[in-house]
Formats: sequence, structure tokens, C-alpha cells
Amino acid sequence: MQLSVIILNYNVRFFLELCVLSVQNAIQNLDAEIIVIDNNSSDNSCAMMKQCFPNIKLIQNKENSGFPKGNNIGVATAKGEYICILNPDTVVAEDTFEKILAFAKSKTDLGIVGCKLIDGTGNFLPESKRGIPTPWVAFTKIFGLYKFFPNSSLFNNYYAQHLNENQTGKVDILVGAFMVMKRELYNEIGGFDEKCFMYSDDIDLSYMALQKGKSNYYFHETTVIHFKGESTVKDGTYMKRFQEAMNFFYKKHFNVSFFFSLFMKIGILFFSFVKMFQGNVKPKPSPDKYLFVSDTESIREKLENKLQKNTERILLENGKAVFSQSFSENRNVEVILDTNYLKFKDAIAFFETNKNKSFTFKLLPMQSNFIIGSNSSNDRGEVITI
Repeated sequence: MQLSVIILNYNVRFFLELCVLSVQNAIQNLDAEIIVIDNNSSDNSCAMMKQCFPNIKLIQNKENSGFPKGNNIGVATAKGEYICILNPDTVVAEDTFEKILAFAKSKTDLGIVGCKLIDGTGNFLPESKRGIPTPWVAFTKIFGLYKFFPNSSLFNNYYAQHLNENQTGKVDILVGAFMVMKRELYNEIGGFDEKCFMYSDDIDLSYMALQKGKSNYYFHETTVIHFKGESTVKDGTYMKRFQEAMNFFYKKHFNVSFFFSLFMKIGILFFSFVKMFQGNVKPKPSPDKYLFVSDTESIREKLENKLQKNTERILLENGKAVFSQSFSENRNVEVILDTNYLKFKDAIAFFETNKNKSFTFKLLPMQSNFIIGSNSSNDRGEVITI
């Protein structure tokens, strides 16, 4: 078997359904399997999987065992030569895995390969590629120095800015939302370290691959949506676990002095407070109008009745949407993309092409009764049943 896609879920039932639909399309031409591990969700995720995807392997944990252990459980049952660790709040393109596997097979020193990630607004997520968070690199991140000196290599290692988002190349650290590697290497490393509940596990796994003499790569030629923040509420528990995770990584891999430990504790506390408040996103006002990219009029009518707002249906011309004058002039429009009509790859490209145009985006998953999306990388997202 070529590939095993490992999806660890916790209470994101609707995002999981969208993710699995996209992965199913992406592995059609591959000898591949999907393994979903559920960490004791309370939102009917497992019932949905059994009803909608009865042929997909589902592992139901009786407790929330954390990100590392949950993924290790999934990989232990995998049969693929390669594995993909994939977040449930992601959407992959139809050719994502074919491109990634072709790239991976071309490398003799492959550690882990990641790809270009965008959020639900179409904007690039800089954590798609990162450097090792050494004490100095962590300092530049925690205090935002990389923002003030964007052209200085001294301050820009955290987000591996020796590569821009549209350049493929070697990086040190990849994000756990999308990681592809040989299953043999994963097992040789020992998988994710279960002493860490979550948050620094991807840093640790990437670093362990480097210690095995392997090279990690950022691959820009496929784009995946990562809605981000779906499985985590930015509350006091988040802050505590984030601090514990960073302390875990530093104690495991660096010899640190008392003063450095004290500095890091202060810095991590500051950074985790920032992350916690980033999660408290002010809701955007309800859209004035909706644009429905689809070839099905009956669904448009259903949406309009549900949303109680004008909803204009359009088709794509040469892969691009042609907006009417009334919509192009309006600054509060939500675009709903029907994946019964569009390929996931086209929907992802639409996000990227139309980012920062005062639009928000939602997806209508194929053969479903809901629209779903997120208006911010710090937003837990929105689901509307129709």
C-alpha cells in the first residue's frame, strides 16, 4: 500500500466530514487507506463516520488521549509505505497526495514533507514552514522581532523566511496539521512523544527526523486549507498545555540555565496569553448578500430561504467567477462554493485568488446539508445547516 492518511478527531464532526470527503477524492488513483481515530468526542462524530463512511476504518478511543498518543494509535494499524498525519479541519486538493508522494520519492534523504497551508480566508499560514525554536529563535518569535525586521536573517528563522510561501526547499520544522513521511521512519523515531499532550509534538517529531540525518521539506506546489483552531478553545487549559509543551521541548533537547528557564517561562506565559486572546475573535456582521458558485438552482433557493438574504447563483468562466456589478460593489459578501459543482482544488484556488477582497467563504460539501467555513485563522468556524 502506498499511503495511509491518519486523521485524529476531537469534537469537530462537520469539519471531519468535509475533510474525509476531500481525502476520499484525493486517494482515488492511489493504493491508499484512511484511518480516523476519535478521541472520545461528544458531538456525534463517530455516528457520522459510521453512517456516511462505513468502509473507512474508525478507531474509537474511550478517552481524550492527546494528539501524540491518538496519532500513534492510528499509525500502529497503518499499512502504507508513507503516512500522512492530517488534521480533521483541513481540505486537500484532488492531486495533493499524488504530487506530495512524487516529490517524496524523488528525495533520498527524506524526513518529513509538508505543504502550503492557507486559512479559511485564503491567507497563507506562516507556520507551514518553521525553523528550530532555539532560545534565540524563540526570543524573536515571542517578542515579535521578526515583524519589525522582515528582511533580516538574524530575526527570521522562526518562520523559515529563507523561503517564501511559493518556494520549495529544506526547512527544519513542519506543522502537525499536514505531515507526510515514511512509516518506517516514523516508527524508527518512535512516533510522537506521548509525554507531550499537544502543541510541541510536531516540533519534536520534525527535530527527531533531523537528528536521524534526514532532511525536512516544505513543498509549495499543492495547497491545503487548514481552518485552524477548530479542535482547541483558547482558554486557561490551552494556556497551561501550551506552556507545558514548550517546557517539554526545551527540557528534552536543550541544556538550559536557570536564568534561561526563567526567561522562557515569562516569555511562554506572555505568548500563551496572546494566543489565548487571539482566540476570542469578535464575530463579523452577518453578510448583506451571498454569492453561490454552483450549477444547481434548487440548492440556491434552499440557501436563500435559510439565510433570508439575497443569494445570487453564478457559474465559473475559464475557472473564474464573474461577479455582477451589485456584488462587486458590496463590501459584505459571503461566497458559498458548492463542491458538488467545483473540485476541491478549484475551491482552494478560489480562496487564494480572492483573499483580502472583503469576502468571506463557505463550502457546501458534496451530498451534504450544511455549509461550513471560518472567517479568521483564530476563529473556531461556523456551520449552518440547510
